[in-house]
Amino acid sequence: MGAARVMPADQLPLPPPLPPAAAQLLDQAARALAEAAGCTDARQRYATAHLGALRGAAAVLAARTRPEPGRRRPRSAWVLLGQVAPELGEWATFFAAGAAKRAAAEAGLSRAVTDREADDLVRDVGAFLAVVEQTLGGGPVPRPRPYVVDSPSRK
Repeated sequence: MGAARVMPADQLPLPPPLPPAAAQLLDQAARALAEAAGCTDARQRYATAHLGALRGAAAVLAARTRPEPGRRRPRSAWVLLGQVAPELGEWATFFAAGAAKRAAAEAGLSRAVTDREADDLVRDVGAFLAVVEQTLGGGPVPRPRPYVVDSPSRK
């Protein structure tokens, strides 16, 4: 048996190029995350961050799947993500559980989400998008500054 050959870092094979649709969705996800980080309303912050996560999931689906012929019953992006990228299954379950809260926030329900929940989701979406980028072999997603409720710049 021969010894394993180690290739220098500058000779490692590059990952396959990202399909244009996936790259566009990742860009939209990063923009949604940045927008969410700047929102002062917790409902808008939560809904926009969740949308960013959905765009990140769509990027993975765009990179790893091809359209199926014929009409099929629509399925949740979160369900599909868990099937197509099992390594992201826990993330898919987490974000699927927040879909109803996002809908309530988008509907403007006053008690839909708290500032803390919105802040936590912005942080979690940032972590999710970083994992998506790593999974797809792209560059890092810019991490937004966390929203601080008592920040003088937000008043």
